[in-house]
Amino acid sequence: MTSMPLQSSEGLRKRKIGVMGGTFDPIHFGHLIAGEEAYFSLGLTEVVFVPTGDPFHKAGRSISSAEHRYVMTMLATLDNPHFRTSRIEIDRDSSSHTVDTLREMRHWYPPGSVEFFFITGLDAVLEITDWKEPLEMPKLCRIVAVSRPGFNPGGLKNLPEEIRASLIHLEIPLLAISSTEIRRRVSNGQNIRYLAPWLVEQYIYKNNLYFRNGW
Repeated sequence: MTSMPLQSSEGLRKRKIGVMGGTFDPIHFGHLIAGEEAYFSLGLTEVVFVPTGDPFHKAGRSISSAEHRYVMTMLATLDNPHFRTSRIEIDRDSSSHTVDTLREMRHWYPPGSVEFFFITGLDAVLEITDWKEPLEMPKLCRIVAVSRPGFNPGGLKNLPEEIRASLIHLEIPLLAISSTEIRRRVSNGQNIRYLAPWLVEQYIYKNNLYFRNGW
C-alpha cells in the first residue's frame, strides 16, 4: 500500500504517522484514549494500530489467535476516521519486532515524506533495551511513552542517551484499564461493560474468548 504525502502551500509536508503496537488481547478504551490523545497532542496525520503476530516478549503465555486480536482491533477502531488497523505483523511468518515493522512501513511512503511516532506504555519503554536493535529505534521514529498522570517516569534516566533524546512522555487519563484485568473478569464471569468497546465485548462473548484459561 502506498500513501501519497500531503500538500501544503509551502510544498511537500511530512505525514506524521502514529504507530501503536500491542498484543491487544483484548483492545480496550485505554488503548483508544492513548491513540486519540497522541493524535491531537502531537498533530498526527493518523494512528495505525498494529496487533502483534508472534510477540517474542509474550513467550510462555498463551494468547488469543492473531486473527481474533486483529478483528477486535478493527472493530474497536472502525468508527474513528483517523484510526486504522494493519495486518503487517500478523501476516509476518517470523516473530514480531518493532524495529522490523517500522523499517517495512517506511517503504509504504515516498522517501522523506513521513515521520513515525511509536506509541507505547511507559512500562514497555523502560524495557526497550531488551528489544531487538533498540538503538536503531531513534533512527526510525520518535518514541512516545504514555502513562497515567502523576506516574513517576524516573526510570527513563537509565535508558541510553540516544533513546532518551527521542522520547516524548505523554500523560493520558484513564490508563488504569488493562487487558489482563479484562481477561480475568471474563474468566470469572464478571462484567466488562465500559472497559472495552461494545463490539469488542460482543466479539469476546461470541467467540468464547478468555473463559477457560483464566489468565
